[in-house]
Amino acid sequence: MDSSKRPSTKFSEIFSAYWDIYVGIFFGILAFIAHKNGLPLASTILAAISIGALSVTISEIAEILAERLGEPYGSFVLTFSAVAVEILLLFMILSSGENADPETLETVKSGIISAVIVDMNVLLGLAVFVGGLAFKEQEHNEDTSSTYTTILFVSALALLVPSVLQFSNEAERKLTEASIIISIMLAIYYIFIYIFQTKTHSHFFKATARSRIMRMKIKINEEEEEENYIFDKFSNFINFIVIFALILMVGFVAEIFASDGMPVFKELGISTGLAGLIIAIISVTPEIFTAVKAAKNDQIQRVINIAMGASTVSILLTVPILMALSYMNGIHFTLDFNSLQIGALIFTVLLAWKTTDNGETNYIEGISHLMLFICFAVIAALY
Repeated sequence: MDSSKRPSTKFSEIFSAYWDIYVGIFFGILAFIAHKNGLPLASTILAAISIGALSVTISEIAEILAERLGEPYGSFVLTFSAVAVEILLLFMILSSGENADPETLETVKSGIISAVIVDMNVLLGLAVFVGGLAFKEQEHNEDTSSTYTTILFVSALALLVPSVLQFSNEAERKLTEASIIISIMLAIYYIFIYIFQTKTHSHFFKATARSRIMRMKIKINEEEEEENYIFDKFSNFINFIVIFALILMVGFVAEIFASDGMPVFKELGISTGLAGLIIAIISVTPEIFTAVKAAKNDQIQRVINIAMGASTVSILLTVPILMALSYMNGIHFTLDFNSLQIGALIFTVLLAWKTTDNGETNYIEGISHLMLFICFAVIAALY
């Protein structure tokens, strides 16, 4: 009897370890079939599931690389892998609109801001809440949050510049010029931040001594528990190749999601704000799982690095890259964000500064971020 149960047990173990790959590929194929058979609602839902599942795989491999590389490079891998999915998804939606359709452009702009809102409120809030329940208070390097909130506050104000100029004389010309200038400035700003983070002030982004001790214990336990996970056995180079291949696969499915999803959103009466929020949640969900897992393991430094690092990259790299890709493809894309988007971004940065400035977090601070997100989501849905 025992021998008859072994095959099913083995199968369940394999599926449990690699469910995200199976689900991602399977639902991606179903999305393609639904797309070819003229079923836009089905293909949109299936594509969203596929993108989410494949993103989980990307996140899992990125986490392995992050553990090997250490901070701050580890968090770079995690944030870049997630932002790559975000850029692909947003660009596919941007290119799906005909002749710079205003609703498509507004959805993409909402997606850019919503990614930061979700990172800073859902990811950070949920992880801090879960970690606070488990450990009462958790400590992180306060230099990390102080630096990131400063960067994000300045970046939010930079995005406000084109929005203000749209009310001036010759608004369209000035708006276009300002959008290009701000995009270039953000990219240059990121270069300095990269040097600051990896060379001159890398200690600002590393865990405290207490956290490092906890991480060493956890790392030993994880290596014992996950030694059979195939990506743990691959070299860094092979894992980077796998991530690249998965991102290409996500890009293929994202094209289906974009071409069928936008008409579906319009048909269902979903606002551009809510559509952007849905897109952001799809791209950020794997990071949320990673952050919550880290918080439960008392790795709150990892949570801060992921949430704030991803938010920083979302603005400083997503905006310039999308601007460059849009103009390379003849799409007129400008950075005239509306008052809700800029206001929510600034309030989010201010709240993050307040909740993390003393180097400690607790569950009430996590709830506060979640409350702010719910308020934003209600307005985005009804705006």
